[in-house]
Amino acid sequence: MKTSFFRLFSRFGSAAKPCYPERNNENRKRMPEPASEKPRVAVIGLGSMGYGMATSLRRAGSEVTGCDVAAETVARFVADGGLGARTPAEAAEKADIVVSVVVNAAQTETILFGKDGVAETLAKDAVFVSSATMDPDVARRLAKQLEATGRHYLDAPISGGAQRAAQGELTILASGSKAAFDKARPALDAMAAKLYELGDAAGQGAAFKMINQLLAGVHIAAASEAIAFAAKQGLDIRKVYEVITASAGNSWMFENRMPHVLDGDYTPRSAVDIFVKDLGIIQDMARTAKFPVPVSAAALQMFLMTSASGMGRDDDASVARMYARVTGTTLPGDST
Repeated sequence: MKTSFFRLFSRFGSAAKPCYPERNNENRKRMPEPASEKPRVAVIGLGSMGYGMATSLRRAGSEVTGCDVAAETVARFVADGGLGARTPAEAAEKADIVVSVVVNAAQTETILFGKDGVAETLAKDAVFVSSATMDPDVARRLAKQLEATGRHYLDAPISGGAQRAAQGELTILASGSKAAFDKARPALDAMAAKLYELGDAAGQGAAFKMINQLLAGVHIAAASEAIAFAAKQGLDIRKVYEVITASAGNSWMFENRMPHVLDGDYTPRSAVDIFVKDLGIIQDMARTAKFPVPVSAAALQMFLMTSASGMGRDDDASVARMYARVTGTTLPGDST
């Protein structure tokens, strides 16, 4: 089994107001299901998001098996009361629902169809819930391949970050067949405060997620540019943050990410390389559609430069550090 397909960095963002059916679970008290009805769930990828999702599933009463390339992470999940598996195939063997929480399409495909993959053991009529951000065409291809074997595929990218994952309060942007939704419903209810049901075929959820990522990446790049430019002007950037968050120029990403810059703390909640990937997918999609996306293309270059400077695994607010370093500007915690 390849050992590169589990690492997951924290994700983030918030979805737009729904224009498709939405299940709002925020005020619903989650009660464990009766033992005879509770689904058996496997979570593949116990990174910062996957571990929280697995914990939420356990809290809702499901029997949960965790699988990750890091044996110590699986051991911690077992110590917390879950079950452990060494491979995706082993994890899926008795599962009604498999939730895949990895970084990209290539890792998802390996988990499904690679050596010791889910497809080797997953029961007929079980459902595979894919949470990775990917090109919609790839989501459609993977769904078609799995559904041809008699299993269900739910395209279900996530938004909300590690804290909301652990609280069972994610936003899930899902599309798939009615059968896939019905089979996955107990897990979706346990993991999400907001579930958007965006279509009856895989690919729609992925497309919605890419629009979110386009905006998120542009907003982070713009916020980083602004805070570094303010520092270059000799402004008190804590006061800049106070003023902007009370003004029209504010954005969710400015308000959420710029405290990392103020504190000089670039511990990855969501890594730079996540946006190198996601904004790259947007460029590929736009080129295929012959649709110009110059603003997100510029944002991609900012993330690429930051990654090339050795900060690819650091928090995505590190784009501000890249601006500071190339302009001789000093930010908190960064002496250059």
